[in-house]
Amino acid sequence: MNHRPTITAALLLAVVCAPALLAQPVTPPPASPAAPPVTGSPDDGGAANAPLAGEMTAELDAAVSGGLTYLASLQDEDGSFDGARYGKNVAITAVAGLAFMADGNLPGRGEYGLLIDRSIDFVLANAAENGLIASDSANGPMYGHGFATLFLGEVYGMTGGASAARDRKIHEALVKAVRLIERSQNEEGGWRYNPVPYDADVSVSICQVMALRSARNAGIEVSADTIDRAVEYVRQCQNTDGGFKYQLEGGASAWPRTAAGVATLFYAGIYHDDAIDRGLDYLVREALPSSGKPAQAHYFYGQYYAVQANYLAGGEAWARWWPAIRTELLDGQNDDGSWDDRSVGPAYGTAMSLIVLQMPKRYLPIFQK
Repeated sequence: MNHRPTITAALLLAVVCAPALLAQPVTPPPASPAAPPVTGSPDDGGAANAPLAGEMTAELDAAVSGGLTYLASLQDEDGSFDGARYGKNVAITAVAGLAFMADGNLPGRGEYGLLIDRSIDFVLANAAENGLIASDSANGPMYGHGFATLFLGEVYGMTGGASAARDRKIHEALVKAVRLIERSQNEEGGWRYNPVPYDADVSVSICQVMALRSARNAGIEVSADTIDRAVEYVRQCQNTDGGFKYQLEGGASAWPRTAAGVATLFYAGIYHDDAIDRGLDYLVREALPSSGKPAQAHYFYGQYYAVQANYLAGGEAWARWWPAIRTELLDGQNDDGSWDDRSVGPAYGTAMSLIVLQMPKRYLPIFQK
């Protein structure tokens, strides 16, 4: 069934509409022939409220423990995490911070609380007056901006009121970051590498939509029109095979961007939709973990969104994807606890793997409908 690309009633109830420059601070508060179609189960809130039996195992716990220990050893004195050829990077620092928070650690609290504090300090130190969060070594700054905004949104949503001075700094940076995202949306409804409303692609756009969802969850005002336009853009990027192309200009489907496209619709507040069902079916055909398919480009990025998409769908989708990706990631972990991404480096590969493997812990607000 097709739906008009407008914000859902549930999202409208949660979003306070306001002009982008005048918003005021808010107090925090076709199916595969080899497999049947998969659909979401929004009535039970996806997997958030319907955990599988045996989601967490002793082997998984050991792998996560080793991964967190390894990742912690990579943090620099200034709180940053290195992105190999990308240098000190707010995106990798943000996903590393999220990996530790996914274990239940919070700023100043838990085994890795101080590490999260330092990560926050690095991100805030790279927040410009115009709202852009990017380090000097940024490559495609809107990628980093989206992940950094997501990180601050999760921190603020989980700790609001814990430290008045720190909260004010995070709130100020978060509001400015959200306004920059709203201003940078192009006429098609998406975003691209730089903070100007010129071009767009699915990959950068999901980073911004997720950041906006996290900020809204934390009590920050987000423009409903921005979300509506993002939904329209992503819908137009879906091909007839159910997969998603990179940009509106055309192109073949690919599973990482398809995972991003489906996740975008979920984070925009859309849970019942033919576009989601067709996207999930495409993912099963092209990228089901542990299916014997050869390793593909953008693996950790793709699984980061694919696991979220199937988690938010819940039901059969989650029951199929989770055990398969759990096995695949555990088999791919190195003896030192790391996962290595050859393009970006082990900090990135390890952090993304840890976020995926800890999703069943359900600590991060962004994974809760």
